[in-house]
Amino acid sequence: MDSFSTVIRTASHEQHMEAETSTFMGDLLGGRLGVDAYARYTEQLWFVYEALETGTERLASDPVAGPFVRPELFRLAALERDLAHLRGADWRAGLSALPATRAYADRVRECAERWPAGYVAHHYTRYLGDLSGGQIIRDRAERTWGFEKKGDGVRFYVFEGIGNPAAFKRDYRELLDGVRADDLEKQRIVAECKRAFALNTAVFRALGEEFPLSA
Repeated sequence: MDSFSTVIRTASHEQHMEAETSTFMGDLLGGRLGVDAYARYTEQLWFVYEALETGTERLASDPVAGPFVRPELFRLAALERDLAHLRGADWRAGLSALPATRAYADRVRECAERWPAGYVAHHYTRYLGDLSGGQIIRDRAERTWGFEKKGDGVRFYVFEGIGNPAAFKRDYRELLDGVRADDLEKQRIVAECKRAFALNTAVFRALGEEFPLSA
């Protein structure tokens, strides 16, 4: 019998690959888009993480979501430093969410407020992705746009409080395996993971429309 963390990973594999292989991400990582596209993407992340991290004090005491609320994962402060670097001190004035981003953030907030197990699904897809594939983005961004290594512009991808990412991910998967949910609820969590990837892919699609490569 597979562990729950394995079930989640395999069930959402297809959606995960679709998100990772989006045209926008491919163009961005391939150095075919300018730093403005990277900044716009970073703005969209701000809305998602603002939804993920706003209600955490309340969620911390929840029996299902509580164990996942780990301050060393929080990204909002790092995102804000990156945006100040990318957009200037008044970055908030020009901040705008794409409709796809708003839909994504709204769903995260809805889960955070009403369905802690669903919140876990979004938590998993975001933070474990940041710790893994996010490191590829950081490396490419540093090389493409000359950001200081692990400095302003890429701080979102730098987890200062996690000394050993591999061990952290192992512990995280153990938390998933021990999640307080029956089989039906676990199936709902898996479905929400798939939904999270689909919402993320929709943001990439919208960004791709905003930054098309001239043929």
